[in-house]
Amino acid sequence: MGKRILLILGHPSGASFCAALAERYVQSAIDAGHEVRQLRLGELDFDPVLREGYRQIQALEEALSVAQSDILWAEHLTLVYPIWWGGIPALLKGFFDRVFLPGFAFKYRKGKAFPDKLLKGRTAHLLVTMDTPPWYYRWFYRMPGLHQVRKTTLEFCGIKPLRTLTFGPVLGSSDHQRKTWLRQAQAIAAH
Repeated sequence: MGKRILLILGHPSGASFCAALAERYVQSAIDAGHEVRQLRLGELDFDPVLREGYRQIQALEEALSVAQSDILWAEHLTLVYPIWWGGIPALLKGFFDRVFLPGFAFKYRKGKAFPDKLLKGRTAHLLVTMDTPPWYYRWFYRMPGLHQVRKTTLEFCGIKPLRTLTFGPVLGSSDHQRKTWLRQAQAIAAH
């Protein structure tokens, strides 16, 4: 029996290598019998800025209400995004700020230091591109764009990251290398 998978493309361009990875992942997941929905953040109409922080409720645009419904529907999330300046794109960060809200993704309770994780029971894959060699990003930069998503976003809300694939350097990569990376995205989706 297949899983309910939500793929979130965090690259704003549908013509990016991230988009190609997302398409390959989705097709492989469907072929493996999974039910898949997609959120392509570059195509959504929403303000990525949380204007008043958490001091005031900012009404969700329809696209973000649908996104929350899709997250609740999903058993598994797959995030596909690039590393830019060591971190995640502003569009993806804005999506997290606007969608993973208190009362939806987590909830603080009086007397508890850590919040309740309201998205428990879900798992995640991360497919991440970069122009830095992944080994250098890991050992010298300490992977801030991966830790931010895995630890301080997904795990904070109760989503368990299962596997992270890093692809890079994309800049100057050969067709052969990109085909290899696409096969890796295909393989991880089939499980």
